Amino acid sequence: MEMPVRAALLAWIKADPLLTAQLNAVDEEAPQRTSLPWLAIAASASTDWSTKTIRGREVRVALELHCRGDVPDAGAQLANAIEARIESLPSAQAGFRVASTRFLRARAEQRGESRRAILLEYAFRVFAA
Repeated sequence: MEMPVRAALLAWIKADPLLTAQLNAVDEEAPQRTSLPWLAIAASASTDWSTKTIRGREVRVALELHCRGDVPDAGAQLANAIEARIESLPSAQAGFRVASTRFLRARAEQRGESRRAILLEYAFRVFAA
């Protein structure tokens, strides 16, 4: 169920016109030649979250936002908008149902040439449809 969760999450983010107007790319992996800002899945992992009668997984997905800025809060508004979109992922999905969405952690770091990377990690508990 990990791959369908990743696909649904990316499709949900791409369907937001406000985010797509601000991001140059929303991809499953870091784009090779896209100008900043862009968002990509950095990593994902899943563990069993089944019941006696329903197959389930807890899927952890880490997304990384790359942007520019010289001030410490550069990208904060965009990161907040991405978080709001992730947390509004509908529970009914093709092939699975989201039982819960939890924010796990965030990390921000400054990289060379005014580049910033903001990692957002979430856990989705899902049941097979």
